[in-house]
Amino acid sequence: MTSYAQTMARDYELGGKAAVAAMIAALFAGSTALTPLYIIYKQAFGFSQVTLTLVYAVYVVGNLGALLFFGRVSDVIGRRPAALAAMGVAVVSAVFFLFAENLAWLDIARILSGLGIGVGAGAGTAWLAELIEGKDKSRAAIITTSTNFIGLGVGALMAGLLAQYAPWPLRLTFAVYLVLLALVTVLIWRTRETVSSAGRLSDVSLRPRLSVPDNVRAQFVAPAVTGFGAMALVGFYAALAPSILAQQLHVSNHAEAGGLFFELSIVAAATIVGTARLSARSTMLAALALMIPAVALVVAAQIYASMALMIAATAVCGAAAALGYRGGLQVVNQIAPADRRAEVVSVFFICCFCGNALPVIGIGVLSGLASATTASLAFAGMIIVFSMVALGFGAKYAR
Repeated sequence: MTSYAQTMARDYELGGKAAVAAMIAALFAGSTALTPLYIIYKQAFGFSQVTLTLVYAVYVVGNLGALLFFGRVSDVIGRRPAALAAMGVAVVSAVFFLFAENLAWLDIARILSGLGIGVGAGAGTAWLAELIEGKDKSRAAIITTSTNFIGLGVGALMAGLLAQYAPWPLRLTFAVYLVLLALVTVLIWRTRETVSSAGRLSDVSLRPRLSVPDNVRAQFVAPAVTGFGAMALVGFYAALAPSILAQQLHVSNHAEAGGLFFELSIVAAATIVGTARLSARSTMLAALALMIPAVALVVAAQIYASMALMIAATAVCGAAAALGYRGGLQVVNQIAPADRRAEVVSVFFICCFCGNALPVIGIGVLSGLASATTASLAFAGMIIVFSMVALGFGAKYAR
C-alpha cells in the first residue's frame, strides 16, 4: 500500500513538472506565432519594414514591465496564482491578436504577451526548481531554457503551417493557441503549490532595484554582452528572417519561414541539453566564438541567395544563441553576491531584452535607408565587435 502511494506521489510530482514546463513552452510559443505572419500583417495593414520591427520590439516593453515591477510577485502570492495570472494575460493577448483590426491592436497584444511571459517564466522557473527533489537544481535550469526554445520553435512552426495550408491565417492561429492555453491552464490549476506562506498582491513591492556591485562589474561585461548577442540572433530570426526569405531568397512559403525558426529553436534546445556538463565559462566563450561564423553565414546566404547557406547559418545561430544564453546566465549566477543575486540576474535579463529588440529596430531603419544586405552587414559587424570585446573580458577575468 505504501509502495502504491509512493508511486502515485511520484507520478503526481512528475505531472506537476510537466505541467510547469508545458506552461513555459506555451507562453513562449505565443511570442513567435507572429514570425511567419508578419508579412501577411504588413500587406493587410499596409505598414513599412521599420514598423514591422517596432511591432516585434514593443514586446520587450511587457518583458521589462514584468521584470521591473513584478519580478518577485510569485515569491509573495505563490507560484500557482502568479502562473495563472500570467496565463490570463496570455489569453487576453491572444484575443487581441485574434480580433486585430489595425496596428494598435498588434502593439497592445505584443506588450501583453511580453508581460505574461515575463511573469509566467519567472514563476515557472522558481516553481520547477522547488518541484525537483534534491539539492542540485541545475536540471531545473536545463528544463526551463530548453522548453523555452522548444516553445519558441513550435509557435513559429504551427503558425507557418496554418498560414500556408489552412484558411483565415490571421485568425485560426490564435484560435488554436487559445485552446492550447486553456488546456495548459487546467494542468497548472492542478499542480501543487510550493510556497507555504503566500501573501496578498498588495504585499508586492513595485519599486525596482537594479544594479551591479562595483567588485563584479568588470566580470559582468562578458556575460552581459554574450546575453545581448545571443538574444540579438534570436530577434533577428524571429522578426526579419521571413522578410529575408521572401525578398532575397525568393521563398514565400509561410511554412518554410516558420520551419526556419523552428530549426533554430530545436538546435538551441538540443545544444542546451547536450552541453549540460560543459562549464559555465567554457559555454559562454564557445558562444562568443560561434557568433562570428554565425553572422558571416547569414550575410553570405543573403548575398548568394542560397537557402542551403541559410539553413547552415540557422543551425550555427541556434547553437550560439543557446550557449550564450545559458553560459551567460550561469556565469552571472556564479559571480553575483548571494545577497544581491536576483538584482544582478535582473540586470543580465535587461541586457538580453535590449539585445532582442534594439538591433532589430536598427536593421529595420537601415533596410529602409539602404538595403537589407547592408543592414545585415551592419548587424554582423556589431555582433563581431561585441563578441571580440566580450572574449577579451571573458579571457581576462576567466579566474
